[in-house]
Amino acid sequence: MCVAGWHGVTQLRNVVYISCASSERILRFNATTFCRLTDIRFRCIEDITACERTSRLYVADSMLIWRMSANSKVKGRWLPKSLWNWNEFEPWTQSVTSSRLLVTPFSTKGLMQIDADGFILRRVCLPSYMEPIHAVESPNRTFIVSESHRVSEVDTGGQVLRKFTGLGLIRLGKIPHIAVDSQGNIFVADGDNCRILLLDAQLVLLGVIIDEHQLNYQSPWRLYYRERSRQLLVGFAGVGHSAAVFKLFCKSQSAAKPMGVPNFRTHVARKPLDRF
Repeated sequence: MCVAGWHGVTQLRNVVYISCASSERILRFNATTFCRLTDIRFRCIEDITACERTSRLYVADSMLIWRMSANSKVKGRWLPKSLWNWNEFEPWTQSVTSSRLLVTPFSTKGLMQIDADGFILRRVCLPSYMEPIHAVESPNRTFIVSESHRVSEVDTGGQVLRKFTGLGLIRLGKIPHIAVDSQGNIFVADGDNCRILLLDAQLVLLGVIIDEHQLNYQSPWRLYYRERSRQLLVGFAGVGHSAAVFKLFCKSQSAAKPMGVPNFRTHVARKPLDRF
């Protein structure tokens, strides 16, 4: 059965997890063989992410964040600590760096960074004109924030350091999700244009690494980059395959290209994962 909606995707150890906002299940796949594993029952999922350091899954349902063990057998409400505060929390999207969880709430123009014990490390107030959709922490301890038609870098005080809205014929549509590698390079899901861009740590465009043909004209909605295996997991919006796995390869580096800035190309074949 195929379900319309947006699909979250993440990986923990050797298991790929795919969630759907309009389904009550989280799909599980073996990350090596892509064989289907037992599903997890879960309602009203907005976003899903994983932390390798703590071996935990974090599932946001628009009011709460639930924490789940790697074996998926232990789950419980994690945040907010008190249900009296749920209306101030309202998690929309989330990301993990080290053991720190970064939450982009629905209603506030800001970010919340949370430690492994569930305590708020900092709140980042963003400029009033920003409409944050998703955010990740960069290796420089700044924050990369996606919006409609814009990707920005902000410091811990919320000051905008730089931004990217497009270059030449490449103009950004809605950016529902981003991912970052250890060098600060940023993968950008350009949902409206059905493509994935790569920016360097200075928000300079390196190119389109996955185009609309490779995405089969499906809109990328969620990203998860596993640097160890150079695999980019893409969750889609709408009807079709729930997600796909792309293998990224580095071309030989030009002598003029700085170290740490990859020149990616993608494998022509992708691995689509089963539908709901």
